[in-house]
Amino acid sequence: MTSISPPKNRLWWNEPIEKVELIWITLVFLWGLVMAFMMPYWHVAGNQNLSNETYKITPAAYLAKTQAMVDQYTVRTGPAPKNFPVVHPPAGSDVYLVARLWDWWPILELEKDQTYRVHLSSIDWQHGFSLQPAAINIQVVPDYEHVVSLTPNKAGDYSVFCNEYCGLLHHTMINTIHVVE
Repeated sequence: MTSISPPKNRLWWNEPIEKVELIWITLVFLWGLVMAFMMPYWHVAGNQNLSNETYKITPAAYLAKTQAMVDQYTVRTGPAPKNFPVVHPPAGSDVYLVARLWDWWPILELEKDQTYRVHLSSIDWQHGFSLQPAAINIQVVPDYEHVVSLTPNKAGDYSVFCNEYCGLLHHTMINTIHVVE
């Protein structure tokens, strides 16, 4: 095609498709079909979805439930400077974790290979619950209580941090879940 070609010959849709272009277009189309079918399939068959529940609750009511758990199961005080209570609830029980500027409260101590129902809620802003190295991520918002079944299968410390920007000291919103034998 040259600049002296008549206008009707210069329209791209009138040009013949090269064999290499046709091969690439076919490959991209087929890969798009594979991905389009894999996403719903993996959603169902990939066992990647959290078994969680969500309930409407006021921040005051959630804080009261958490405080009742802390009052009943506190075993010691955590390290300075925060000195948060370390809570060791019985295996299989419901445990509560509060997100607030800029803390996860209290510190949880769970038993290895035991299942717990972890309740999460925020009493002020939107936060993100990230549990590492378990790679669990949940968006935590005020007025909603999120419940996740958690079975720690390895003893040690799991890091809990906020992965949703929540203000000036967002980077300090870190806590630990201790898993004991």
